[in-house]
Amino acid sequence: MSMNKPDPSTPPADPTPLDLAALMPFAERIGIKLESASKEEVRGEIEWRAELCTAAGVMHGGVLMSFADSLGAICALLNLPAGGSTATIESKTNFFRAVRRGPVRGVSKPLHVGRTTVVVQTDLFDAEQRRVAQVTQTQAILIG
Repeated sequence: MSMNKPDPSTPPADPTPLDLAALMPFAERIGIKLESASKEEVRGEIEWRAELCTAAGVMHGGVLMSFADSLGAICALLNLPAGGSTATIESKTNFFRAVRRGPVRGVSKPLHVGRTTVVVQTDLFDAEQRRVAQVTQTQAILIG
């Protein structure tokens, strides 16, 4: 592992959004930008780009799901006990409208923080603040 890259198995102490984004190379690759991150809420944005689309310039549903999964994973990570890590074990997405331009903003909030799982809801909105999708995911809490 490079000395310049953070250890992806544990978040840094008092992490900034940039610290957390650096833990997820794929999120960086598709252009996710974190705006804020706390135990209570994670906010981010991804811009519409032609290379992220299906036919007719519609942002691919897999990109939207990846965006939501990334924000949700960070929210779960921030709610873990010391020494814990996490992995998505279930994810459900409802799509409400297509994205053909502009940014998509996401907001993740924990619905449940337990001993073995964290459940997170992520809402995605287009530039007009219309709901694009809602994702509920369960993250396993891994200790050791």
